[in-house]
Amino acid sequence: MHPVELVIRGRRVLTEHGISPASIHITRSYISSISIYEDVPDGAELIEAFDSIVMPGLVDTHVHVNEPGRTEWEGFETATRAAAAGGVTTIVDMPLNSIPATTTLGDFKTKLEAARDKLHVDVAFWGGVVPGNTAELAKIWEAGVVGFKCFLIHSGVDEFPNVTETNLFEAMPELARLGALLIVHAELPGPVEACCQSQSDAPSRFYKTFLDSRPRAAENEAVALMVRLCRETGCRVHIVHHSSADALSMLRDAKKSGLPITAETCPHYLYFAAEDIADGATEFKCCPPIRERENRQRLWEALKDGTIDFVVSDHSPCPPQMKLRELGDFVNAWGGISSLQLRLPIMWTEASARGSTIEDLTKWLCREPARQVGLHNLKGAIKDGYDADIVIWDPDREVKVEPAMLHHRHKLSPYNGEVFRGVVEKSFVRGRMVYDGGEFFGPFGQIVLRQS
Repeated sequence: MHPVELVIRGRRVLTEHGISPASIHITRSYISSISIYEDVPDGAELIEAFDSIVMPGLVDTHVHVNEPGRTEWEGFETATRAAAAGGVTTIVDMPLNSIPATTTLGDFKTKLEAARDKLHVDVAFWGGVVPGNTAELAKIWEAGVVGFKCFLIHSGVDEFPNVTETNLFEAMPELARLGALLIVHAELPGPVEACCQSQSDAPSRFYKTFLDSRPRAAENEAVALMVRLCRETGCRVHIVHHSSADALSMLRDAKKSGLPITAETCPHYLYFAAEDIADGATEFKCCPPIRERENRQRLWEALKDGTIDFVVSDHSPCPPQMKLRELGDFVNAWGGISSLQLRLPIMWTEASARGSTIEDLTKWLCREPARQVGLHNLKGAIKDGYDADIVIWDPDREVKVEPAMLHHRHKLSPYNGEVFRGVVEKSFVRGRMVYDGGEFFGPFGQIVLRQS
């Protein structure tokens, strides 16, 4: 037995048994035990959380880091610093926007090399499904990706082409054989193309022009397709950044029937509403788009009843000039929102106002994202034997979002100026402090490969 090296204790520690006073004993990067508040072994370093919340570190399974190849958009150093400042102790990097995209074994090795020695938090990786790479999937899977992503519509970058139903009928049986999860950007091009043709003269500064160009039908038809293919191939399917409330009944029915299908949504769909977005405010552009208030309310209901499984950031940054803010051109601006650092306060502010608890928050931001990528026996909970990934935060203190406080590479954000409740005080990765009130330590993060 190794001696306890670190104790984190507080009056409000969230474990599987609820919130109560406790001391967390940490030995060699793992939680070795959870004991009574007064139990501090001799020789152990003590971190006092007092009355702040002590919670599992957040897991964000939808982050576009963009390195290598587009590191001027974002990179492992800046993205993981932002994560640490937001209480996020594990992220999963998306396979696109980097050059090369992660669609072959060689590309994955290039990605791993780019990440080494730059990580402030732990990082796992998605592989990609694109036309013609089915023969690579088993190789990438065995190398340690946690699953695979595809687009049903143009991804925005030519290095990661979208797949068709024919491509999926080739790839999904192979993924089912491997036991791998397929995560899907679920918009079909047909409804989008039809809307764009019908509104070719609509002013590009109007948010309504953009909103109408990405209709709910594009998501609805894509979800229907993926439910059918999930049933026909047996491949596990996950719908990313779900936006259209009209498709929720399909997801609900598919889950009730026992299909292995899950879904996520994002803070921007749960916080903003289309009616409040000013014309020309291209920092709000993302795909699928932020929809109307009634749609937002139905997303919240679906999150609470389990139709939507959890909430991740879809952190998708770019250089500010690509947002075309001076022109206010929604049609041609890059679509993506940077919010990796802000998921906890956004969600706590909105969830607590709607009657949800810190236990709910932990399910949506920690436990279920960890389960999605097979890390639920190591991360997403404060439990004996788990990685000592912990965040200490004050749920009552308010923070106004200012560009200077954001640690991702570029500071343009639709959240600038918003006031939220919930301030991250300290973050720990595997028992090592990586963030303390504005100061960073490390990098101490590690590359995380799939748990077999």
